[in-house]
Amino acid sequence: MKQEIGFRWLVFFVGLMTLGLGVALTIKGQRLGVSSWDVLHIGLFKNMGLSIGLWSIIVGIIIIVTASLGLREFPKLGTLMNMVFVGLFIDFFNWLLPDPHTIPIQYIDFILGIVLMGIGGGIYLSANLGSGPRDSLMLLTVKKFNCSITVARTIMEVVVVIVGFLLGGPIGIGTIIMAFALGPIIQVSLGYSTKIVEKWISHKHVVNESFLG
Repeated sequence: MKQEIGFRWLVFFVGLMTLGLGVALTIKGQRLGVSSWDVLHIGLFKNMGLSIGLWSIIVGIIIIVTASLGLREFPKLGTLMNMVFVGLFIDFFNWLLPDPHTIPIQYIDFILGIVLMGIGGGIYLSANLGSGPRDSLMLLTVKKFNCSITVARTIMEVVVVIVGFLLGGPIGIGTIIMAFALGPIIQVSLGYSTKIVEKWISHKHVVNESFLG
């Protein structure tokens, strides 16, 4: 049991790290635009300082508190860890990666970033240790307004993009591309990652039962 939990946490953090790397790459290639939430984070960074990753954490805290009060339930540990470590990984990779000085490199960074964001999202979700704070806000919107998840998600994305744009965040064709491309990539990644996690866990159970038997 301890091995299973430990493995799930390992998968969870690998996913968050991959996701954070992907976000940092899209920020480096922001000539094409960034994801809706990063439009907001970059807008806040431009106006108030701190760092993009730190604003991701601060916004996440506000969302978690709001969602927890609205849904009347405590957030999962994984949700809290997601909020903190994604922000830290964004800042780390944003510092580590060199700034692209040519347009082709910016495009490559952006495309690679989208792919890694989707892959990382699927990996961390396969660990089943809690989703991100934005999903909690989405569930609260569904509950309060009695609407579908699609409508709730769309409302959230539009509002966040508008606020981020007004704050000076970068919007471009890439913002639209992400809105349509991330979902399918996450779905494929989640499918493969879940199979790997389940295969590893079932293998460990067989080995343990053989050892005990």
